[in-house]
Amino acid sequence: MANIECKTVYFEQPGRINTDLTLKLAKERAEQLGIDNIVVASYTGYTGVKASEIFKGDNLIVVAGVVGFREPNTHRLLPENRSIIEKNGGKILFATHAFGTLGRAVNRRFNTIQVDEIIAHVLRLFGSGVKVACEVTCMAADAGLIRTDEDAIGIGGSGGGADAALVLKPTNTHTFFDIRIKEIICKPHL
Repeated sequence: MANIECKTVYFEQPGRINTDLTLKLAKERAEQLGIDNIVVASYTGYTGVKASEIFKGDNLIVVAGVVGFREPNTHRLLPENRSIIEKNGGKILFATHAFGTLGRAVNRRFNTIQVDEIIAHVLRLFGSGVKVACEVTCMAADAGLIRTDEDAIGIGGSGGGADAALVLKPTNTHTFFDIRIKEIICKPHL
């Protein structure tokens, strides 16, 4: 097998300001590799709307987090953003965070860290967006919205917007150690 050479872009700072370039770079790499499974984190729909315009025609999953995260029976996805995402063919996923929901409950009750939080903290060594990209890809696989035998691009961010994109071999949360981060398309230079 020949060596593969590909470009990784490192942003000077994390955050929303990198969203447009992150999505552009992810689209370019998806086209180069023939990947049409795209998973993007987007709580309010800001990033989801932009992704739904760029990835029209692809299997776009917009992971909007868990209902009730901040307060019972509510989510942060703005209705107008949901409408645009769905009109553009994107699928919306509300789901339990793969790396933290039950562990967070144990931590709050017993003040002790759980293994899912340890995994999240280790992935954050590469940046919050890298952790989120891995997490939402597991969540999409758990929901049956992407296959685990087809590569995907996971897109995450740091506090709003997108600043990391990865080429992944996805897996379900219960088989997390089978995930493979094949390429880092972009991430903040931390």
